[in-house]
Amino acid sequence: MDFFRELQGRGLIYQHTDEKALCKRLEAGPITLYCGFDPTADSLHIGHLLPLLILRRFQLAGHKPIALVGGGTGLIGDPSGKVSERTLNPKEVVQQWAQKIKNQLERFLDFETGVNPAILANNYEWLGSLQVIEFLRDIGKNFPLGAMLAKDAVETRMSKGISFTEFSYMILQSYDFLKLNEMYGCEMQVGGSDQWGNITSGIELIRRTSVDQAKEMHGLTMPLVTKSDGTKFGKTEAGAVWLDPEKMSPYKFYQFWMNTDDRDVVKFLKYFTFISLDEIAVLAGGVEKEPEKRRAQRILATEVTKLVHGQDALERAEKISSALFGGGLKDLSATEIEDGFSDVPSATIENLEITLVDMLIQAGAVSSKRQAREAIENGSIYINDIRHTNVETAVSQLERLAEKYLVVRRGKKNYYLIKLEN
Repeated sequence: MDFFRELQGRGLIYQHTDEKALCKRLEAGPITLYCGFDPTADSLHIGHLLPLLILRRFQLAGHKPIALVGGGTGLIGDPSGKVSERTLNPKEVVQQWAQKIKNQLERFLDFETGVNPAILANNYEWLGSLQVIEFLRDIGKNFPLGAMLAKDAVETRMSKGISFTEFSYMILQSYDFLKLNEMYGCEMQVGGSDQWGNITSGIELIRRTSVDQAKEMHGLTMPLVTKSDGTKFGKTEAGAVWLDPEKMSPYKFYQFWMNTDDRDVVKFLKYFTFISLDEIAVLAGGVEKEPEKRRAQRILATEVTKLVHGQDALERAEKISSALFGGGLKDLSATEIEDGFSDVPSATIENLEITLVDMLIQAGAVSSKRQAREAIENGSIYINDIRHTNVETAVSQLERLAEKYLVVRRGKKNYYLIKLEN
């Protein structure tokens, strides 16, 4: 299967310029392509993962990717997909975020070795020194106002209002494509489906300003990632799913993928892993016949966590998962316990001579002493995976995890974390 058909088979192509011309160009030899990543936060999130992996797929196929950090466009704000004006961040903050994003990009692309090392660029290099009169005369004149107003990103914002600042974003992104074409011979831009208008504007700008009118540029967009249950992909109760382990631990990242709906897991395997389509077809059969085993989800979680966080982080995430869902809490370190139970109710207890009854109340596991006694006596209280049925047991008699923690479970699913302080 050729590379373009591989992308189609994975459902990764939403829109593209002339298919015949693009396939012919890809078959002719390596192509240089780019995708931009604006620093709108101090980390990328999984909404960026699909375009990141597209660049990686192109590089593995022998092409030359450019990862463009939007140090300049990040100061402006892309109106695409937004219903209201973005908050403009200070220049110093955007520069700090740009550096952090550069560091993250290096985990996905090879910028140093091989015959086609990726290029890391920052558009502040050319946008930061623009002269406004020169830019308006040489670049702005190539953008008919009617065509700009007809672009989806602009049209959908007209009723809500859009500033000239965000309205100009399309011109700046188009200029990026032009500069990358001049500097590196970049012939194609890729991005999310909301970037189609910006991509085609860049192609048109290059056509209008090039002395070679036969020069052919290409564009390709990926589909918007959606979930079958109607909820937004990449969001949890705690917020966005970040790629930075300081903002979201590898364990929680792993669990996000483990919790993928059966209706979505095959699609996500095609999108976010490099497992062959034949292997994914086998996993799809398992989802149909033995969904309770969740083998497809486990492989999805394993592959994406290893890709984003590395083998060591994956092993720690698997260790925590195994301990939480299969026993083995004693093997966890303090950090692993805090990580695994960071989203459950917690309490700190200093008086270790209180009984289990009072401990359960302080932890919020029960609302009264009567309810606590009933829960203990009927065998529904587990502490560190051990059932306790004696209401008179003192906290000081319990074995601690990592010298200071108790993991309380009421019933099958209700967990509480207690930290003991002498």
